[in-house]
Amino acid sequence: MSTPQEIVERALAASTSRACVVLVRSQSIANMRWARTTLTTNGETVATAVSVVAVVDVDGGVAAGSITVNEPDLAGVADLVRRAETLAREEGPADDAGELASGIAASADWSDAPAVATSADFGALAPEIGALFAAGRADGIEHFGYAEQAVSTYYLGTSTGVRLRFADTEGRLELTAKSHDRTRSTWAGRAGRSLATMDLASVDSELRQGLAWQANRVDVAPGRHTAILTPSAVADLMIELYWTSVARDAADGQSVWSHGGGGTRVGETVADPRVHLHSDPRFPGLEGLPFVAATGSSGASSVFDNGLPVDAVSWIRDGVLANLITTRATATETGLPFRPGVDNLQLDVAGGAGDLADVIARTDDGLLVTCLWYNRVVDPQTLLLTGLTRDGVYAVRGGEVVGAVTNFRFNDSPVGVLGRIQDAGDAQATLAREMGDYFNRAAMPPLVVRDFNFSTVSLAS
Repeated sequence: MSTPQEIVERALAASTSRACVVLVRSQSIANMRWARTTLTTNGETVATAVSVVAVVDVDGGVAAGSITVNEPDLAGVADLVRRAETLAREEGPADDAGELASGIAASADWSDAPAVATSADFGALAPEIGALFAAGRADGIEHFGYAEQAVSTYYLGTSTGVRLRFADTEGRLELTAKSHDRTRSTWAGRAGRSLATMDLASVDSELRQGLAWQANRVDVAPGRHTAILTPSAVADLMIELYWTSVARDAADGQSVWSHGGGGTRVGETVADPRVHLHSDPRFPGLEGLPFVAATGSSGASSVFDNGLPVDAVSWIRDGVLANLITTRATATETGLPFRPGVDNLQLDVAGGAGDLADVIARTDDGLLVTCLWYNRVVDPQTLLLTGLTRDGVYAVRGGEVVGAVTNFRFNDSPVGVLGRIQDAGDAQATLAREMGDYFNRAAMPPLVVRDFNFSTVSLAS
């Protein structure tokens, strides 16, 4: 069986074009799933994908063509390179063309084999899940959930001498608890580099607390209410905001960060002055790719930037929009610094303190939202979102939860939320309910937000 390094070197040796980039991604996943307090499936998967980017000279400039295949055959690598070169010639001059990175020191672990996730990663968690099931059966609680340990190992090689490797490890845990009569339902999620670091006892306590709160019902009409958003709910909002923070879209007048007179809103106050939204691939426990690994070009990424370092960046600092996602090409177009996207996101609110329980205790009157679901952009110009609450919305009175209320549809903007913060806790690693499948390196605080728009009642549970 061919190694990723052999695939990289074979492809580069087969290249006859101006330049070549090869990215091999080996992904290994171990998972287990349960329903109605019974383990239903578990398994392990390993998959490899190889992308070849050919850079060729064409009339009028330089073109790039990218081809990706799964489970590559070493004997077919040369043909893959030919296909990428042909595609590049068909594409025509690239508007993001530039010289590939060079002079970058090779990763010390370049020659290492891909990291692998196996069922052994559940060694500590599986017995705890068994105990959770036993206690649930005794107390009339049904458990549903999913646990996943994944690792993606990236190997990036270029004709300019780049040889970079990174093992990208992710753990994800989701649990839903229901009463046996199915009239109550609550959810909790965790994310981190390893399942072994996740405290199942705290998750169980959170689920049981939610079910207990739902024993009492409180009538609350739709409208604008003070909202207490859990870190998970905040994560879903902030990830939506982050994904729209692309400089080219803003400069083209297509996003919430577009300036009315043209250009972008970088330098404007866009949030509460206590807000700091930032990323760093070296955040402890939230580590992400420290170099650009792009298989295609867009306003947010460029194949010509492959191998360049990804650094810490503040997106919003002291309430001011400080940076937007750029490639080298779009940085030149917009006059902004080169700021490649980062695989993690953290929100800090100066003066915020404590956890969710502390924030609840400081709130006189509000609605506690467990998580958000089915979020969709209604208006890109304001980043107005619509979505649903799910698995627990609770009335808070005098610093205490007094009961559960109905679920709602909401209509609000993450940008607006950042401007209406009343209180906040400390940032903590969390799992976004909806975006967690795509982006689960987020550290968010619980937030108290005034005038959150709970627009209509929802039947979601």
